Amino acid sequence: MVAIIIGLLITLIIFVVVVSAIQQHKEKQDAEKRVKVAKQKAIIDESEELILNLSNIPASPNIAQILNKRCLNAAKEMQKLMPDVTGLKKKISALKSRLDAAEDLAASQNNEANFILPDNEKQILATLQCIKKLRAILKSEQSKGALDPSTFTQEDQRLDAMQLKINIESLLKRGCQAQNKEMFGSARQYFEKALQTLENHGKKTEYTTAKNAEITTLLEEITESLKITNASDAARKAKSEENELDILFQPKKKW
Repeated sequence: MVAIIIGLLITLIIFVVVVSAIQQHKEKQDAEKRVKVAKQKAIIDESEELILNLSNIPASPNIAQILNKRCLNAAKEMQKLMPDVTGLKKKISALKSRLDAAEDLAASQNNEANFILPDNEKQILATLQCIKKLRAILKSEQSKGALDPSTFTQEDQRLDAMQLKINIESLLKRGCQAQNKEMFGSARQYFEKALQTLENHGKKTEYTTAKNAEITTLLEEITESLKITNASDAARKAKSEENELDILFQPKKKW
């Protein structure tokens, strides 16, 4: 009788341990699934936000196609992880339609619109951040095999040129503003930084060649302005010292 009770207790303990292990394994799987789902949801949110921001930059239609395809792939992964969740099927259908529209646009257009630098510094920063995110996504998609190397190179070079243009035009704008205020030292720093940025970029284009010549001319103007300013300051200082000497050695009045 005692042996039976002990046997039952051991069986019960083993059962509890097994059930607990199964429960822990299930909880671990659920936790891992939630992490994976959250990752795919973040991919969709990031991609859709960037799609909305494409209106602020002259991005190639290929970019919209890549981002929409990224959204669709993420939604499909979510459906695999959560096949019973309602709404995902409709979301996937909508993303497929949006991708088809983006593919048609990419096939019929080649947007080479001239980029106009935003007036607001906050907008400039937001545009730069958008471009950097797009370049990071392109690299990620290419490394995963979701983007062919030729398209990656073409689009990355386009975004790189746009990023360079924003940096150069922003520095030139600040430099010219300082120059107009006769803050020649600050203006020269902005122009020299822009020139160094062009030199560090390496790739020569019509834009970089033209800007190199423009900035070199501006720096020459700054140098001449500084010479004139220094000469004027020296003349004023000499005149001031001369007046002080005249006052010091002028004849004493007799009272």
